[in-house]
Amino acid sequence: MTYTPPTTEQLFVLNHIARIDAMAVHERFAAATPDMVEAIVTGIGDFAAEVYAPLNRVGDTDNPKWQDGKVIMPPGFKEAYRQFVEAGWGSIDGPGAYGGQDLPFTLATVVIEALGTANMGFTLCSILTPGAIHALMAYGTEEQRQMWLPKLVTGEWNGTMNLTEPSAGSDVGALRSTAERVADGPNAGLYKIKGQKIFITFGEHDLTDNIVHLVLARTPDAPEGTRGISLFLVPKYRLDAEGKPTISNGVHCASIEHKLGIHGSPTAVMVYGEDEDCLGEIVGAEMGGMRAMFVMMNNARLMVGCQGVQIAERATQQAQRYAAERVQSSLAGSADRTPVAIDRHPDVRRMLWRMRAQTEAARALVYYAAAQSDFGKLGDEAAALRAEILTPLAKAHATDIGCEVASLGVQVHGGMGFIEETGAAQHYRDARIAPIYEGTNGIQAADLVGRKLGMAG
Repeated sequence: MTYTPPTTEQLFVLNHIARIDAMAVHERFAAATPDMVEAIVTGIGDFAAEVYAPLNRVGDTDNPKWQDGKVIMPPGFKEAYRQFVEAGWGSIDGPGAYGGQDLPFTLATVVIEALGTANMGFTLCSILTPGAIHALMAYGTEEQRQMWLPKLVTGEWNGTMNLTEPSAGSDVGALRSTAERVADGPNAGLYKIKGQKIFITFGEHDLTDNIVHLVLARTPDAPEGTRGISLFLVPKYRLDAEGKPTISNGVHCASIEHKLGIHGSPTAVMVYGEDEDCLGEIVGAEMGGMRAMFVMMNNARLMVGCQGVQIAERATQQAQRYAAERVQSSLAGSADRTPVAIDRHPDVRRMLWRMRAQTEAARALVYYAAAQSDFGKLGDEAAALRAEILTPLAKAHATDIGCEVASLGVQVHGGMGFIEETGAAQHYRDARIAPIYEGTNGIQAADLVGRKLGMAG
């Protein structure tokens, strides 16, 4: 299951659809010169192919292991993640004031695409951290930014999103986790967090020495529903006087899920404040949690749309290789009865062409949506509005395409596609989560029709 970075296609879409050259004329993104863009796209492709891709099958078969509240990642993951951090790949669009490179979000999207195409499950560790950074930039205090952003920007610490509870899935307003403000003592102003969250991506692992959880909870006497929800920053370990994560904070991983796919990503059941106090910092105002969380959620939804592109690209590459090598039957109607590679048969060609066309179209949609977000940051209000409208479209369409293309990949392989060793089945299994998490595709449709289409008046 080799991976070849689609560098030429990525650069084409960046230049002709995302118009990254138009971003570079602005001072904020002046560093995004053609040479810099090409170096990043080429460099991350090589890194993904050489470091992440060989671990894709490893993560699928040798899953993360839970033991006594700790999660041990598969062999090779820790070293690969260390290389990711040291190379600075996590800081591409991070704010320069906190150690980032201040490059366009569109370029960071290319980085995530390359890594996720090489290894979708592993790359989930890096998908939610940018959203946590954006939420802190939008609603955090300067003290919070100074304390938490530098390590989040580099990827030395990762961020998570804690919404879902056993009785509160798509209906976030039904959550029951609580947050009680500490009035006195050394922890005055912090909040005691108590409750359980489920389906937390990379909620526990051994890749970093701290994990920064963004947790939705309800303060005393808060109204029911989403109006009563607040957002809290809850670290796995609180920081000591030297800024090191050494103080236990009542954050416990009760278990990890056994899933259909994305086996390389530990999906955790997290318990807060059960055996000791769990302290969190409020992000934004009390009962303003959904506004702050939507900053993170919109980023994550576009990144999940990118996952649809990732799995479609990987499945397409594998199907093309297999079809070029698998020899079966002569061409129908040909006088030459010599068996040929199956990619010469019309029905297989039809499937391969559809896979490639749909993958490239989905990539164009995701890059364009990311670019509109960047142009919005540069003051283009119409682009910012387009980004809002395009986010649910990109998330839903690209993930549906990921599932369709992965299914076609199995079909191209024929019976061998149903055998795990070929790898086509893994793509199919991995793809299936993308239309579900970060808001099901039905919710994306409701968001588009109920909220977004009326935004322009």
